[in-house]
Amino acid sequence: MKPKGKKVQWSLEIAYAVGLITTDGSLSINKRTIDFTSKDKELVRTFRKCLNLKNKIGYKYSSKEKIRKYWRVQFGNIIFYKWLLKIGLMPNKTKRIGLLRIPNRYFFDFLRGHLDGDGCIRKFQDPVYPNSQRLYTIFYSASFNHLKWLQQKINFLLNIHGFIGPTTREFRLTFAKKESLRLLPKIYPSRDIPYLKRKYKKIESLLSN
Repeated sequence: MKPKGKKVQWSLEIAYAVGLITTDGSLSINKRTIDFTSKDKELVRTFRKCLNLKNKIGYKYSSKEKIRKYWRVQFGNIIFYKWLLKIGLMPNKTKRIGLLRIPNRYFFDFLRGHLDGDGCIRKFQDPVYPNSQRLYTIFYSASFNHLKWLQQKINFLLNIHGFIGPTTREFRLTFAKKESLRLLPKIYPSRDIPYLKRKYKKIESLLSN
């Protein structure tokens, strides 16, 4: 990331990184530090590459599960921090986050980061029709307002709706097979983009058809 003057320029890499920050990142209350934490070291490396960071990747253990290691990178950048505030992110965002100011041109790059950070692609054989597969694309958030904005934005751009429902501790926005087959090619338009390989492999065959 190379801010020009006092501006951050949108790019597919920046948009993807914003998606990751939205799900698994945090803004410190010191008004300059951004943290990104993930159980996938590959994802932290990709995040660092997208923002041209040289900061060392460290790790921490879950406070509840002492044996589970999470990878993390922290960096300070006042210009980028203020820019994130302007587009709608904030400290302690988990339940407060709502709409974000993402240009339509980069929305699906942002959405790919959102999906890679805290989303899920489920593909499995239909138990009723053995020759058919079920496919679900799922986005999670503790903020209903954020998922509602996500649903409305996707509907505006692709005319697909999905449905929002509660889980034990958060909400999820789910797209079933028919709508997923329209959404996923937009999220993964090529291989020359940042993405999490293990999630892409689940639907690679569908995208090549």
